[in-house]
Amino acid sequence: MKPLNASMRSGHAGTPGTLLTLLLLGLTLSGCGSDSSPSSSQVNPVPPAITTQPASETVSTGQTATFTVAATGTAPLSYQWQKNGTAIGGATAASYTTAATTAADNGDQFTVVVSNAAGSVTSKAAALTVSSALVAPTITTQPASQTVSTGQTATFTVTATGTAPLSYQWQKNGTVIGGATAARYTTAATTAADNGDQFTVVVSNAAGSVTSKAAALTVTTIGNQPLKTVFLIMMENHNWSAITGSSTAPYINNTLLAIGAHAAQYFNPPGIHPSLPNYLWLEAGTNFGISADDSPSTAHQSTTTHLVTLLKNANITWKAYDEDIDGSSCPLSNVSGYATKHNPFVYFDDVTNSLSSTSAYCIAHVRPFTELATDLANNTVASYNFITPNLIDDMHDGTIAQGDTWLATHVPVILNSAAYKQGGVIFITWDEGEGGDGPIGMIVLSPKAKVGYQNSIHYDHSSTLRTVEEILKVSPMLGGAANQTDLSDLFTSFP
Repeated sequence: MKPLNASMRSGHAGTPGTLLTLLLLGLTLSGCGSDSSPSSSQVNPVPPAITTQPASETVSTGQTATFTVAATGTAPLSYQWQKNGTAIGGATAASYTTAATTAADNGDQFTVVVSNAAGSVTSKAAALTVSSALVAPTITTQPASQTVSTGQTATFTVTATGTAPLSYQWQKNGTVIGGATAARYTTAATTAADNGDQFTVVVSNAAGSVTSKAAALTVTTIGNQPLKTVFLIMMENHNWSAITGSSTAPYINNTLLAIGAHAAQYFNPPGIHPSLPNYLWLEAGTNFGISADDSPSTAHQSTTTHLVTLLKNANITWKAYDEDIDGSSCPLSNVSGYATKHNPFVYFDDVTNSLSSTSAYCIAHVRPFTELATDLANNTVASYNFITPNLIDDMHDGTIAQGDTWLATHVPVILNSAAYKQGGVIFITWDEGEGGDGPIGMIVLSPKAKVGYQNSIHYDHSSTLRTVEEILKVSPMLGGAANQTDLSDLFTSFP
């Protein structure tokens, strides 16, 4: 380009078009500005920051759970939820709701990645806890009406299902019974005034409550009905001092002693140890000179002078109920918690047909303990019933607490039976003293027992044998039974 003055000198200065062009060019150049001219400002994007973390959730099985995050940062923000570190398809919003949960979802961890053009941030993990769905209580077994004699207790029981824990509150004639908050309720010793009372129980949990049907209490007078059904329950190897007052025997101390009578000076026969000789004594009034826990094959007896044969000859029924036998054979050998030394009957040849495991007579009379409840329900129990728990339940190998629990489970079944209510008696005793001859326990339960009574008369197993013979009216008095005091002082009338 020529200088402007040069152009003008060349004679073109007067040309109007040229001059206009130059003017426009100058305006354009001046409008372009220079490097120092200000330029328009640009805003930098802000990366996301989480202001509210997802919270852990607890739901019941079948419910959904919702997790939510709050975040700041330059829009748009994007979200990607993860379950246990794995991206969840379609979970791209600030909130995520699970499908209906199952137990398998318990413990899952949920996070979310929040992103924009400037970066991303991952939330803290939120835990999912899935609990079982709450189920309101349902009563599956209603309390049954009870009939007892004056002075006896009555036990009402309910069975219910529903989400644990279940709570119970018994009511008498619609009024809450203080402290009656278990699935089983036992009344105090009844009086004639209790006849016709109605008992219900309210079963509750976090999901609701249900009230049982009413169970009626019938209280009858005893009258002069004679004793005619005997239950003898054998426990093992504890002095009475270890049982009475013990916190590990609440059923014995708080229930049995309150509803029955007991002897504070009851012993095994002098110097008779260990178990077997005492069991033989209860059957025959003697130990036949045996001083060890021999097997039936070693210590069997040919005599017929023993209690159950006297009963057989008098057409009086008897049965032995032993835990842990199956009833398919005459149990001449130890098995599981069953010990022959605690079953005197298998030591007599006339019971076992001379040690025959296939003896029909033995099999018919020595039965599994599990059959007792059925026989009671059908009112087909024998007149004399000898009951032997296994080595755990009789306190031999088990604890006092285990034996007490066994009694609490099974004695009420007898107490509520027609056989007991209509002339029955339960004797609970121990076979021998620990470290000596005793005293050992002797508890008597009967509609005709003195309620809450104890005495200090000296007794031993001969006393029990004599008492059984007197109740069932058989003779002669066997062995030591001929010269020992019976247990009649423990009864209001006898026999």
